[in-house]
Amino acid sequence: MSLEKVKSYFAALGREQDVQEFNVSSATVELAAQALSVEPARIAKTLSFQSNTDGSCILVVAAGDAKVDNGKFKRHFGLKPKMLTPDEVTQLTGHAIGGVCPFANPGGVTTCLDISLKRFVTVFPACGSSNSAIELNCNELYQYARANEWIDVCKSWQPEE
Repeated sequence: MSLEKVKSYFAALGREQDVQEFNVSSATVELAAQALSVEPARIAKTLSFQSNTDGSCILVVAAGDAKVDNGKFKRHFGLKPKMLTPDEVTQLTGHAIGGVCPFANPGGVTTCLDISLKRFVTVFPACGSSNSAIELNCNELYQYARANEWIDVCKSWQPEE
C-alpha cells in the first residue's frame, strides 16, 4: 500500500506521526482543503507528466490554485506537457490518482516544485492515499520530496494574472 510506504519513509525521518489520515476523501484539492480546514491554494497538488525518457516521469508539485502553463512547461522541460494516464501514474510512481505525492517514489521520477507554493508558510501534500496529507514548510517539502529544483511553470495563481 502506497500510504504505508510513505509512512515508512517519514518514520525513517522521524516524522511518521505528522502524517495525517482522514475519515473522508482528500483526493482533490477541494476535498483536501475541506478535510484540513485550509484554503485550497495551500494544498500542494502533485501533477504527473510524461518525460522524454522511457520508464520515467516528471512530477510537478504546485499550489492548489495554480494551473500548468503549457508554454512555460515546454520552455522549461523542452517538451509539451502530457499528463500520464491513471495506469501510468500508478505504474511509474507507485501512487494512485488522488494520493500521488512527491515522497517515496521509485528511481526515474523527477520531482520539481513550482514557485506558486513559496507564498505560503506551510503547505499540505498528499501522502500516498486519497485520505492523507502532511503539513510541511517549503524547505521541508523540497528536502523530503528530494526535489530537483524550484521551477516556474504555472499560471492563474498570481493576483495580477
